[in-house]
Amino acid sequence: MRFKLTVWERLQPFYEELLQRKLFTLKDLEQWLLDRSELDAFVSESFAWRYINISSDSTDAAAQDSYHYAIQQLSPRISDYSHKLNSKLVNTPLINQLDPTRYGIYLRAVKNLVDLFREKNIQLETEVQLDSKVHGKIFSEMTVGINDVQLTLQKAGALLEEPRREYREEIYHKINRRIQEDTEDLEELYDKLLQKRHQIALNAGFDNFRDYRFRKLGRFDYTPDDCADFHDAIRDEILPLVEQLYLHRKKALGVEKLRPWDLHVDSSGKKPLRPFQNMDDLVRKSTSCLQRVHPQFGEVLTTMRELGHLDLDSRPGKRPGGYNMPLLLTGVPFIFMNASRSLGDMRTLLHECGHAVHSYLTRDLPLSFTRRVPSEVAELAAMSMELLTMDHWDVFFPKKEDLQRARLQQLETVLKVLPWIATIDKFQHWVYTHPGHSREERQEVWLKCFKEFNSAYIDHDGLEEYAAHLWHKQLHLFEVPFYYIEYGIAQLGAIAIWQQYRTHPAQTVEKYRTALRLGYTRNIRDIYSTAGISFDFSKDYVHQLGQFIKSEIDSLLKEN
Repeated sequence: MRFKLTVWERLQPFYEELLQRKLFTLKDLEQWLLDRSELDAFVSESFAWRYINISSDSTDAAAQDSYHYAIQQLSPRISDYSHKLNSKLVNTPLINQLDPTRYGIYLRAVKNLVDLFREKNIQLETEVQLDSKVHGKIFSEMTVGINDVQLTLQKAGALLEEPRREYREEIYHKINRRIQEDTEDLEELYDKLLQKRHQIALNAGFDNFRDYRFRKLGRFDYTPDDCADFHDAIRDEILPLVEQLYLHRKKALGVEKLRPWDLHVDSSGKKPLRPFQNMDDLVRKSTSCLQRVHPQFGEVLTTMRELGHLDLDSRPGKRPGGYNMPLLLTGVPFIFMNASRSLGDMRTLLHECGHAVHSYLTRDLPLSFTRRVPSEVAELAAMSMELLTMDHWDVFFPKKEDLQRARLQQLETVLKVLPWIATIDKFQHWVYTHPGHSREERQEVWLKCFKEFNSAYIDHDGLEEYAAHLWHKQLHLFEVPFYYIEYGIAQLGAIAIWQQYRTHPAQTVEKYRTALRLGYTRNIRDIYSTAGISFDFSKDYVHQLGQFIKSEIDSLLKEN
């Protein structure tokens, strides 16, 4: 059932009742928390469906109107009441009687939100929320003509795996030239977002949006300095391993210079792997694969399919990217993605299934807040699932040779994504701590960050204009600032989990499930510890994990 929320007048009485309700005993307070949680879950699910609908079809005017009404008319009023309810909770003497083990993380977050709230930011935050979605709309409308057929950028990108080099180069230029057509609009959009976000930070008493955003995200377990340590560790310990991978690719392809259109083709020169024929085949094989890791994992995907909670194929008018949308009331999430039959699409679904399993395992937690896990934990669930399923990919690749190729590509991706994550995160730190910078300054810093973490073996000669605006493709920069390093933190955690899984599979899966079931009832470090791993960015730790993946890659290369 899709829950409908129409007008504020129907919703307001529920908030008002919570605000006016008298609380005399601890039992009263705990019931009040449960009732508020149920209302929050209902509203969250209603907003989620509106976002899903605009994601599925950016040309649907009715869906756009419904979403805009929710953001412009409902969200500001809900924010106002949420602050009043948070203040009511913080100021009641009964709060000291709540069990800190059950409610400690939640109360910490509520107190933080009360401290950050500024009424004059409500309108600004509404505007930012609407403006940030423009990026997805711009990219959803981009197509390129290939062989007299208009393809989405996602489907065109899959052609970069084709063996013929001249063809890949042609595709690469078509994709990037199309993106360049909207360069000015994307720059203007980003400037507008930066200006409004900086004002939100100033209104809340912060010098810059970076520091405000860290508090808003509830990053109590690490600091901007820790992020800088992460950047350094990736540059010093992972980038040298990535350089070796690109040198091997260059030699295997037999090219004088490794160009950006040479990065996704199989280095053996063989045709790209096609792990599934269509969406039904993708779901069927993924279900079987998940089932082997743990029966419940496969059951989750089966339930989502039966309820129609999957939108997987790429088509014109559909927003780019992919996500798992928690539906806090019904407890069965929704997966959205843009599949085009590639290995990456298979990985994406398994990744999103990690999120879905996480949603499913936390569905019975009484407070909706505790079902909203921090992204460092959410991405640990998803990225670990990619690796945990890898030993069962023969479902997709019955031929041993294809299976080895798929595993090799996956492990290479595990390493190669880390420098890109560091690039994006370091860039954001500069952008938001230098308000009022010019576009020229921003471009100069972007290229400096890009050069610091990009392989010296990849030749961008003559492609400088593309490189200068590569960050435009990264939706997170526009929609969810500072939500990106979490992928890197979680990738390190996922490697550690997989390392244990290689020797103790059943025990590792149980620790993984136990950690996910905690939701957000413990801090991030405790959740990682429950999973049997460390929350650590140190060079020594990153070195050890990198060398483990490198040894696995070397073993696969020897077998090939």
